[in-house]
Amino acid sequence: MPEDICTDRPLYGGSISSTFPVRFQDVSNIRQVPDHQEAFVDPSRDESLIFELLDLKPDVNDNGSAVWFLQDLANEQDAQGFTLVEQSGVVEVPIGNVSVVVTTAIGQMGISKARQGREAQNVVQVYLANLRLKNVGTDVLVVAYEPILISPLSESAATVGAGLPAPAAQSGFLPMAEVFKLAVSNFKVNDWNLFGN
Repeated sequence: MPEDICTDRPLYGGSISSTFPVRFQDVSNIRQVPDHQEAFVDPSRDESLIFELLDLKPDVNDNGSAVWFLQDLANEQDAQGFTLVEQSGVVEVPIGNVSVVVTTAIGQMGISKARQGREAQNVVQVYLANLRLKNVGTDVLVVAYEPILISPLSESAATVGAGLPAPAAQSGFLPMAEVFKLAVSNFKVNDWNLFGN
């Protein structure tokens, strides 16, 4: 079993929390992150985990919501070759005393780093969960990025190396699919006042 140390991590000033490995560093310590996001990265593996609070999209059906957000994300990031790998049905889970609709989707796409062109695109597997907090008019996204193939022209190649990254378990880390499941299943709202309702 991998030796990744996982702990409960405060998000949004502690109003929300989730559990994931300590190797994921808070991006806000490095650069500006929008207030509606919490972003974490493991630079040694070029893996990232992002939590995002959005206004509820009432016109998006529960059944396909994670796929809709994943396709929206691909468009937003000008991704090449988006492929849907897997999607879940609707699951209702309790968060505190509130029943929440959750759907998940996994896709692969070619994405360039912030200021790099298409020639530097990495092939990335993206795991997305949509937690629909309808009681407070919020769509929560939990998004995990795992590089599948790193371009030699990508700025990631200098740190991680070009080509196929070493499997996480081989390096003593939890695979990103497990990090994602852990983060979603341990998502907690500690203070509903965060949502201003």
